[in-house]
Amino acid sequence: MRQIRHRDAVALAVLSSSFLLAGELVNQDIPNVYEKYILQSGALNNPGFLILIVALIILGFTTYFGGVFVLLGGLHFSWGRVGRGRFLVGLGIGVSLIGLVSRLAQALLVTGTPLTAIIPYTTSLTGLGILFGIVSHTLMGQYALLLKKHAKRVWRRWRKAQPEPDERSRTPPARSSRRTARGARR
Repeated sequence: MRQIRHRDAVALAVLSSSFLLAGELVNQDIPNVYEKYILQSGALNNPGFLILIVALIILGFTTYFGGVFVLLGGLHFSWGRVGRGRFLVGLGIGVSLIGLVSRLAQALLVTGTPLTAIIPYTTSLTGLGILFGIVSHTLMGQYALLLKKHAKRVWRRWRKAQPEPDERSRTPPARSSRRTARGARR
């Protein structure tokens, strides 16, 4: 079995994707939208109108696509393709944030305050998904990769430098004449 190089970012991307998808599945909006906008509107009889309605429904559920893109980005992280994975995670989080901004704008226009939309959205699984996605995207940045590599190197050096408590050297320490190499040559 092959070792996954960036396990922390992969795990956070998978968590983010699952939270984004689960946050939208909990709403149970898809059956209602299908019944109201496709069946009752008569869009099944008119193919052009059906394509328009389906396109608008897809734009309405942008968080689903965000979750899929974040999951694909995590897959690319596990393959070691950091640049492509970061792009896909950023795209997924961006699409999800666009969904958040559209809900905020709608709530502001309808109720006059964005709190009616932001509180349920940020305290749900979708809000956690966006948060984990941002952390995963940040972890795979160039500076973060450099820090992870440096921290791993420091940890390994520290582990090698620690003497084993039971192992004591049986040879006496080397005695020096306290003369430098230059002084010994004279």
